[in-house]
Amino acid sequence: MLHRPRRRTLLALIASLALLATACGGRTMDSGAGAGTTLTVYSASGLGAWLGSQFDRFTADTGVKVELVEGGSGEVVSRLEQERADPRADLVITLPPFIQKAAQSGLLQPSDADVTGITSQLVGPAAIYVPIVDNALCFIANPGADPAPASWDDLLSPRFEGKLQYSTPGQAGDGTAMLLLLQHLMGKPRALEYLTALHANDIGPAPSTSQLQPKVNSGELLIANGDVQMNLAAINNDGFDFSIFFPAMPDGSRTTISIPYVAGVTAGSPAPDAAKDLLAFLLSDDVQKTVGPEAFGIPVLDSVAREDAIDPGTPSPASLLDGVEVWEPNWTAVLGDFDYDLAAYRRATGE
Repeated sequence: MLHRPRRRTLLALIASLALLATACGGRTMDSGAGAGTTLTVYSASGLGAWLGSQFDRFTADTGVKVELVEGGSGEVVSRLEQERADPRADLVITLPPFIQKAAQSGLLQPSDADVTGITSQLVGPAAIYVPIVDNALCFIANPGADPAPASWDDLLSPRFEGKLQYSTPGQAGDGTAMLLLLQHLMGKPRALEYLTALHANDIGPAPSTSQLQPKVNSGELLIANGDVQMNLAAINNDGFDFSIFFPAMPDGSRTTISIPYVAGVTAGSPAPDAAKDLLAFLLSDDVQKTVGPEAFGIPVLDSVAREDAIDPGTPSPASLLDGVEVWEPNWTAVLGDFDYDLAAYRRATGE
C-alpha cells in the first residue's frame, strides 16, 4: 500500500496562490494551476488501467498528480476508517453497499458533482456518492471446465471440488453481490443452504475478486465469480483465456445484479477541491465516452449512448447481458440487513 504524509498547510497555500493567480471562482482549474498537488485515490480493483489513463489526462489538464491504491471493495473503506484521525485518501471508488457504509460512517463529504443525466438510484444525498461506471456480476470458466457449467446447480458438481473459488462476501464487492443475488433468487434460507453446499467445492476465502482471474486463466481454478467490466478488460487487455457466463435457475432464466463502481470525496480529504474536480472530470462527457471502448464498462450518463464502442466481434457488456435480467437492489435496505446477513453467511459456511 502507498502512503504519503499530510500536507494541509502546503495545500492550503497552493490553493490560495492558485486562486489569486487565476482570479477564478468555483473549482475550475487552468492547466498547471494544480502543480504541486497530489491526490490519492483508494479504489476497488478492476478499473486500474482505465483510471490510470484518465488520471494521466487529468494531470495534463490541471497539473494535479494522482496516486492510485487498489484493494478489495470492503478493504478500501476499512482503510478509510482506520485512517479517520489521519486521512490519506482524497477520493474513494468502491462498490455498493460499501460506499453507502462509508457515507453512513461519516467518511464522505458532499461532492458538489453535477449529476444531471444520471438516473441511477446510486446518486447519494447531496451527491455524497456518485456512480462512475456501471457493471454487473458474472462468473468465469477455464476452457478445461468441459462441459462448461450453465446453471447454479452445475456449480455444485463434484468435478469442481478444489477447482472453484468465489470472493468473500463482506470483503469483496462481487462476493457480496453474489450473496445478495442468491438471496434474491432463492430467498435467504435457501441461499444459505446453497452456499453451504457450494462450500464443498470452494477452496477458501478471497478478499478481492481480481486475484481469482489469473487462477482461472492458468487452470489452477476452473470456476470463479467476477464482474463483466473486470473480466472483459482481462480478456482484451491481458489476453486471459476464460469464458464469461451467468448461471441459470432451474427454469432456464438468468439473472444478474447491477454493481456499479461508485465514487465519493472523503470527509478528511487533504485536497477536497482538487478531489471534487477529479470526480467531475470522471463524470464528464469526454471521459464517459471512453468507458465502453477503454474500460469495458457501461457509462452512467444518459447523454452518452449505452452502445458498446468496441471492435466488432469482441464480446461487450451489451452482448454478454443480452437475455439476462439485471436486478438493481435497494442498497439502503441492503445496508440495513448487511451485518445480520454476513453473520448468518459466516455461521453457515464457517468462514
